[in-house]
Amino acid sequence: MTNDMSKAVQFDSYGGIDVLEVRDVPRPIPAAGEVLVQVRAAGINISEAVIRTGALHDLFPGTFPSGQGSDLAGVVAELGSGVTVVAVGDEVIGFSMRRSSQAEYVTVPANQLTPKPPEVPWEVAGSLFVAGATAYGAVRAVHLAPGDTVAIANAAGGVGSIAVQLARRAGATVLGIAGPSNDAWLADHGAVPVNYGDDMPARLRAAAPSGHINALLDFFGGGYVAMAVEELNVPRDRVDTIADFDAVDRFGVQSAGGAEAATAAVVAELADLIARGELEVPIAGVFALDDVRDAFRELEQRHTHGKLVLEP
Repeated sequence: MTNDMSKAVQFDSYGGIDVLEVRDVPRPIPAAGEVLVQVRAAGINISEAVIRTGALHDLFPGTFPSGQGSDLAGVVAELGSGVTVVAVGDEVIGFSMRRSSQAEYVTVPANQLTPKPPEVPWEVAGSLFVAGATAYGAVRAVHLAPGDTVAIANAAGGVGSIAVQLARRAGATVLGIAGPSNDAWLADHGAVPVNYGDDMPARLRAAAPSGHINALLDFFGGGYVAMAVEELNVPRDRVDTIADFDAVDRFGVQSAGGAEAATAAVVAELADLIARGELEVPIAGVFALDDVRDAFRELEQRHTHGKLVLEP
């Protein structure tokens, strides 16, 4: 295969949405153990927006020009030497750890790919990894069991909507904290909707079958950890946040998420649940790669129900 040009999202400096550009770059070449994937869908995530602003520079320093994106699904286009687990033409779901999936082509290690079940739509497959692994890791961290009641903040977002369903599968009662427009979806998926607003601790207790909350998953930030520890008396080892790092230091709660579940095996397990109709990944919108700024503009309003996806 000749090294043709292909499109990729890049930015040259930290900043707002306007630093994002879609550029012609050399099509990547797979090294030994890698696979070149022609991307059919790539999810976008709020963590990417935060990284782009430079707010996480100490944790995730940028190297410029920086690509963007971890989620991907597509078709195997070329194999690096030594790869035997996939073949050219295979449909796959996977992830990149190099901020590079928001592109027409991406190279990834073969062990970061899993077959895409035919029942899983492209836009769902391409937005599964970050939200799915984060939800999986967070739910696993708080050890839910039948009889538990868990409150989930931002329960209708990309991560929360998956966590709600995984928590229900674990047998827990789920109190889904979200805006009123999400009440029907949450109820349809076995959760008890609890709307944002005043008197949250009292309303959560009133919604819990025993009046007691055993665990809290925070996918939003803004004080939910403090509420859980100080007002709801949730054990600290059963509080997990992916959004409030100050609270992790202050209260000693957990911060498990995608890093703890970033494997192709987890992606395969989630994809199998979707294929069997036992897990739904809501899609809030699909954008062309060239419209990446519009996609992030919508995402950063923090009101989308489900995932936003780019289709190169």
